[in-house]
Amino acid sequence: MLRIERLEVALGGMLVLRGITVEVPGGTTVALVGRNGAGKTTTLRAVMGLIPTSGGAIFLDGLPLGTLPAHLRPRQGIGYAPEDRQLVARLTVEENLLLPAEACRLRRGLAQGRLAQIYSMLPEVALLRGRVAGSLSGGQQKLVALARALVTATRALLLDEPFQGMAPALAQRCREVLQAVQREFRELGIFITESNPRLVESLAGRVHVIERGELAPGGGPAPAP
Repeated sequence: MLRIERLEVALGGMLVLRGITVEVPGGTTVALVGRNGAGKTTTLRAVMGLIPTSGGAIFLDGLPLGTLPAHLRPRQGIGYAPEDRQLVARLTVEENLLLPAEACRLRRGLAQGRLAQIYSMLPEVALLRGRVAGSLSGGQQKLVALARALVTATRALLLDEPFQGMAPALAQRCREVLQAVQREFRELGIFITESNPRLVESLAGRVHVIERGELAPGGGPAPAP
């Protein structure tokens, strides 16, 4: 379980997250929904250790992550797909996918096995494996970023606005892939941020609304589509 407990983050002397508490049990999908600037990306970046926190705590299966450096957090089984993808443009798709495996020092057999699973769920990414990442469309890069996050996501998968900038058909395909991930990796907790709640209705069992760095009261089960 990923647990974010009374999380606070200050940027430039201003408190931008105020007491955020969210639980993402294994085998569930939880969404954090809010307008641009509400604090969604900041929450995920804090979980990954990419920005300092000023209060609260973050736990993964009871392990406190607060003092763990950012580059060691993926080794705990966390996969992260940032909103802006952050692919290495000059590397091929497959080289981008294997980067987190190398950083986490996964044994080659484990990395290749994980890659085979991912390619079976994302055959379109398999077809792109030899392409240079910088030559892909924005939507294709989103799918590659999702695939890369899955390489290390054995406990928690963090997706920041995974549908942003996608054409409707590609967004639907991404949704289908995430449903396949839910079926294939039943112990995985998935934490999605999104501006449009309708895009996560079919995925999230629980939805929290964030406004100006605080959770709105009444977060609960996702509304029926």
